[in-house]
Amino acid sequence: MKYYILAGEASGDLHGSNLIKALLNVDNDADIRCWGGDLMQDAGGTLVKHYKERAFMGFTEVIMNLSKIFKLISFCKSDINSFKPDVVVFIDNSGFNLRIAKWAKAQGYRTNYYISPQVWASRASRVKAIKRDIDKMFVILPFVKSFYKKYDYDVDFVGHPLIDAIANRTPINELEFRKAHNLENKPIIALLPGSRKQEITKMLTVMLSLIDDFSEYQFVVAGAPSQDFEFYKTFINNKNVHFIPNKTYDLLSVSYAALVTSGTATLETALFKVPQVVCYKGSAISYHIAKRIITLKFISLVNLVMDKEVVTELIQNDFNKTRLKAELTKILDTEERHNMYLNYYELEQKLGGKGASEKTARLIYNHLMS
Repeated sequence: MKYYILAGEASGDLHGSNLIKALLNVDNDADIRCWGGDLMQDAGGTLVKHYKERAFMGFTEVIMNLSKIFKLISFCKSDINSFKPDVVVFIDNSGFNLRIAKWAKAQGYRTNYYISPQVWASRASRVKAIKRDIDKMFVILPFVKSFYKKYDYDVDFVGHPLIDAIANRTPINELEFRKAHNLENKPIIALLPGSRKQEITKMLTVMLSLIDDFSEYQFVVAGAPSQDFEFYKTFINNKNVHFIPNKTYDLLSVSYAALVTSGTATLETALFKVPQVVCYKGSAISYHIAKRIITLKFISLVNLVMDKEVVTELIQNDFNKTRLKAELTKILDTEERHNMYLNYYELEQKLGGKGASEKTARLIYNHLMS
C-alpha cells in the first residue's frame, strides 16, 4: 500500500516516525511519502518537506506568512496527486492538515487522522468538517474519545505514543551523561522553552532569570532539533547554564525539576516523573484572540487528562520572575514533589498501555484491506 503522511512539528515527527516503523512491520509492501522531519525520514519515509519550513506560531505569525502557506498547500495537493496514495494520514497540525483533508476527501482519497486536532479546546464547530472529511480518527487522549462521542462521531482511542517512545529509549548512565556534557555535581533543573523561535524568545529569558536565586542547582537548556545553538547563544550568557541539543529525554531522565513551555513537553516531563512548572506566553494579539475561543480550564496536557490542577500553569502576565521563582521553590519541596509523583502515576494509567503506534498502524491497514 501507498501511504502519504503529513506531520508539522517536532512532536509530530516523533509520532510519525513510530507510526512509519509500525506500518512497515504491518505492511511489507508499504511505500511511505511524508511531510515531517529527520526522524520520519530515518524511519523509512521519503521526506517531501521538513517541518522547519512551516514552523509558524500564533495568529499574527500565520497571517504574516500566508503567501508561503498557500504555496505549500498547493504544492502538497500536487504532490499527493502525483503519488496517488491509498490513504492520506494526517498527524495533528490542524491549520494545514484540515485544508488538505477537505481537498483529499473530495478527490476520492481515503483520509485517516492520527492525533486529533484540538477541536476539544476551541472551535468545536470544526467537528462537522472532520466528520465529513476524515474516514477514520485515532485519538491518543481518553477524554477526546468522550468529546467526539457527544457529536455522534465514533473514534478509536489507541493510547498515547509517548509511553512507547519513552519505554523504548536506551537508558543512560547519569555519571557518564554529566561527564560528557561537563555538568556540575548539582541537582539539574531542565529548561524546556519550546521549539519555535518566537516562543523560545519569550520563554527562555524569564526562565534564565532564576539562576542566581538557585545557585545550588545546575540549569540546563534543552535545545530543540529545529534550532541551532547560534540562536540560543543570545540568551545563554551565564557560566552556570549548560546547553544540550537534541537530548531532551536523556536530560529529563536525570533532572530534579523542570520549567516547561506548554505543549507535548509537559506530558513528556510528567512521564519521566519530573516535577514541573508549566509556562506560556504568546504575543498580546494572539493571547487575546485565544482567550476568546479556547474553552478549557487548563492549557497543559497533564492537567487536562487528570481534569484537575496537578502542575501549576503560569500563563501570559503570570509568567514572570516573581511567580516563577515561587512555583519552582514549591516543587523543590519534598511534600509537593511526593504529591506530584502520585498524580503522575495515575496520569500514566489513564493514558493507556504500550503499543499506540502498532494499534494505529494495524487499524489503518485493516481499514484499507476491508
